[in-house]
Order: sequence, then C-alpha cells, then structure tokens
Amino acid sequence: MTEHVTTHDITVSELFRRAGERLRLSWVAGRGGGDKVLNSDTVQKPTLALVGHLNFIHPNRVQVLACAEMDYLRRLSPADQALSIANLFSTELAAVVVANGEQVPEAMIEAAERGSTPLFTSPEPGPALMSLLSHIMAQALAPSTVLHGVFLEVSGLGVLITGDPAVGKSELALELITRGHRLVADDALEVFAVSPDTLEGRCPSLLLDFMEVRGLGVLNIRRLFGETAVKHRKNLKLIIHLSPVENGDKPWQELDRLNMAASSRVILGIEIAEVRIPVAVGRNLAVLVEVAVRNHTLKMRGFHSAEEFAERQRIAIAESEE
Repeated sequence: MTEHVTTHDITVSELFRRAGERLRLSWVAGRGGGDKVLNSDTVQKPTLALVGHLNFIHPNRVQVLACAEMDYLRRLSPADQALSIANLFSTELAAVVVANGEQVPEAMIEAAERGSTPLFTSPEPGPALMSLLSHIMAQALAPSTVLHGVFLEVSGLGVLITGDPAVGKSELALELITRGHRLVADDALEVFAVSPDTLEGRCPSLLLDFMEVRGLGVLNIRRLFGETAVKHRKNLKLIIHLSPVENGDKPWQELDRLNMAASSRVILGIEIAEVRIPVAVGRNLAVLVEVAVRNHTLKMRGFHSAEEFAERQRIAIAESEE
C-alpha cells in the first residue's frame, strides 16, 4: 500500500501565535512579513553573518541573536554597526529574534521595517530560546500521513488497532476504554515524524472525543467516560492488526506460535513493531491487547519471553544429550 506523505510549512505569524506566550516573544518590527513561510525547522545563531560571512545564512530560517552577537554590535562604530545589520537583513530571513532581553539597536528596527522582516525580542536565554524554537518548529513542520484504525493509549503506550472493516476494532477499543485506557483517535489518525525515530499520532480536530460503534452510532467518549478517557496525541509505539481466522494470512496450524519472527511496519521511514492477533469467537481481545502491550514493553527493556523459552529448551536438550 502506497503511503501518502504530506509536507507542512508554517508562517511567521502562525509561529508567533503558537510560541509567543511560551517564549515571551514581543513583536518589535517587521509586521508586514508575518506571511513569510518557514520551510525548515533549523534555528540559527548567526555570529559569522555579522562580520560578513553571509554564506552561513540560509533563507527562510529563524535567526537568533544572543549576548555574544549583541555585545559585538555594541562595540562597533555607528557606521560599522549599521553595515553589519544591513548585511544580516540583506538575506532572505524569515525572522530575527533578539534573546536575553537585549536592547535592540534603532538601526536593526529600521532594517526590519525596510525589508518587512519580523523582528522579535525575548527575555529567554539564547540557548533555551533556540532549543524551544527548534522543538516547536519541528513539531509544526514534521511530514505526516493519515492511517486508518483506532489509536489508543494502552498502559501508557500508544497503540494503533488496525484491521478490515467490521472486524471489531471499535468494539475492542470501547472495551479497552471501559477498562481504564484512553482514546486518542477513531477511524483516521494523523501521524507526524517529529524526530528521526519518533512518530506522534494526533487526532484530527473534527474527530476529537468521538468514536463510531456499529449499532450505537457516534459516541462522545469524553462525556460518557470523563476527561481521563481521552487524549489528543500520543507517540505511536505499537500496531496491533486484527485478522479474522477464516480470512487470515495463515490457518491456525501455520501460525508462529512462539512469535519468534518479529513483525514491523515502516511509516514515514520509521519502523514500528506490529503484532497480528487472529480474531475468533470466544477470544478475549481486550485481554490479548493488554498482554501484547505488556509483552512489547518487556521487549523494549530487553526481555523476550519466546527467546527465554527457546534458550531453556536448548539447555534442557544439551543436558539430556550429555
């Protein structure tokens, strides 16, 4: 199945809306550039740009000026200071942030207004500001795709339940919710690659709190089970695929009963563990999912039950041969 990947961008105005309060940003000048688009999550600290090395400045990035850069500007004569600032703003910057509550030179405000380059100030220290900005931008610009299934937090782990229509995904999810687990998204899940090895699942705003169950219709899980029964986002760590026995990939007798061969699925270039559970009359799927989650948690900690059992068999066979 082909994966449809969506790339995202964010305007400076949107970044200010998301991060302004958290980073205590003040928009000093260049409001005309609020629609500038950020297409990289890289936040730069352009010390070299102030002394003329413009090849170190990249377009559509956020530039941070901290204590070292502002001290350098203050040591310059008014003419040299104006030249350095003009060099910095001559590149296609998305925005400039002056950290540490530093006073902004008038020449910088004029350059920002002249080029419609958003200029912000913040009392936050430079390193902390850069780290938080990078994190917020990485979250906003992460590539994404949409997966179909029911996404829950089961025993603290993000679990996506998949399977054919009418296999019982929603009914299983409802039973898990009654057992104290939490719903994130039903039917459609937005998955974002927020780091090289992390997928974050988010519920589309239109579907927040709602789940459809055949025979009952659309249910508001928050109103039925309370605030603790829902969550808006969670990192995806495990996929559980429900396979009807009569239409399954393998008949019962051919299933890997020891589950020695780990299965996985690659999403946005990141490998996610997958467990296939055969669906048949009389099987308590909620218990099986809970145990599958516990077993996966053990595997992440380095404990593999099937391998331990196989090793015990090898030792017993070796002792009997002796």
